[in-house]
Amino acid sequence: MAGATRTTDGPDGTVGGGAPDRPYPEQAEEQDAPAAIGRRVKRLRKERELTQRQLAEPAYTAAYVSTLEAGKVRPSEAAIRHIAERLGVAPEELATGKPTHIATALRMELADAQRLLAVEDAADARAAYEQILGRAEEYGLTQERAAALVGLGECALETGELTDALARFEAAEHVLADEPLPARARAVRGRSVAHFLAGELRYACYLLDSAIDELNTSGLHDPGALLQLYTASIAPYMDMGAHARAAQAAELALALVPQVSDPALVAHMHRTVARTLIAEGRVDAAQTSLARATELYQQLQIRTELAHCHWMRGYVCAQNDDLVRAETELRTAHSMLVSKRAALYVSQVEVELADVLRRRGKSAEAAELLESLLAGLKAGRGAVHAGGAHRLLGLIAEEAGDVEAAELHYATALSLLEQTGAAGDLADICRLLGDLLRSEGRTEAALNAYRTGLGHRAEPGTTTLGPAPARPPFAPWA
Repeated sequence: MAGATRTTDGPDGTVGGGAPDRPYPEQAEEQDAPAAIGRRVKRLRKERELTQRQLAEPAYTAAYVSTLEAGKVRPSEAAIRHIAERLGVAPEELATGKPTHIATALRMELADAQRLLAVEDAADARAAYEQILGRAEEYGLTQERAAALVGLGECALETGELTDALARFEAAEHVLADEPLPARARAVRGRSVAHFLAGELRYACYLLDSAIDELNTSGLHDPGALLQLYTASIAPYMDMGAHARAAQAAELALALVPQVSDPALVAHMHRTVARTLIAEGRVDAAQTSLARATELYQQLQIRTELAHCHWMRGYVCAQNDDLVRAETELRTAHSMLVSKRAALYVSQVEVELADVLRRRGKSAEAAELLESLLAGLKAGRGAVHAGGAHRLLGLIAEEAGDVEAAELHYATALSLLEQTGAAGDLADICRLLGDLLRSEGRTEAALNAYRTGLGHRAEPGTTTLGPAPARPPFAPWA
């Protein structure tokens, strides 16, 4: 029955399940039904030891209250206000069953969970988000439910639980299906990152390009949303070989970062102010402070994600043979990501760093880094990064004259990369394998490797990402 009290028996046979008027998630939208309102009025009246006449007078009659409590009439707004005042509760709480300011309280908890995720530990943040999700579902609060789902997805990304992350982001998008794209940007970004880390590069790029293009062409441009989408696009662009796209995304992302001297301190200030405002009953002002705190904690999270921009700079330096600066930039990115325990992101940067170390003559250090990387990757995770690691180990082995080990690493890299859409990497590994086989006089095997590489390079749809998304209608870099 809609709005009925929970009747699940507890271990001792008594009624359990918490407060009687708190709905199950699927019942939340029915809490304003006449029967549910009537039950609340009756419960609150009895708790306050009032008669129906005492509750009704002077504006209404005891008979009206009796009919209302029986669920046979829907009270008017005026009646709700009168009865709520007599019962000492907020009209909204009487009409909906939601405790006063529950949404504001959950937003405060969301800001705290965002802080945990941004500057502390993903496991602690996950526990906080789980609690928030349960309460948001209990009271039918859509925005808070979606924010908790996105937070849980981001926790799962950091710990490498890609299936769980994808499910959380998809659920958040479903909850926000009727909201404009800026409200869904975090969920879209998260879903694309989950696909990227699973090795589904082209689909990750498609999701991000589509969202960026929609934001920039439909009048929905939002700097915060764009910052999230641009930073997320750098890694898949790079692994797809779209280096110019990656460089442009890095340029735009860095230009969009708000100029805040210490976002952690400012965010803490806003959280503290919000608590004071709530105590004073200034709910709207408190929500404004909470929104700013959450934005800053998201920025902190993005700042660590901006390690990809340092990685991009390191890559460009490496391409220009500025290996000293490349190593500095890549170590900066690596340090930022290690502090976040972002294992799959760390793997991504370690491949690039190992390549620079090898080129600087530090092959032993590079090999040690790569072996550690491969040992830490779970089966079926990070195929692109694992393929890149085996490619480099193959080069190191070949340079050391260990042809057998080099061939094994190249073949392993080829097997891993065939699971992804990294056409450029596939063609490159086939060339390396072909050159190695040819140097050993195995001409036919070398030709087969070359043919395989040419096939991947020429495969329809794998060498282009299509038109670049529209640039912002404003100039954030100016």
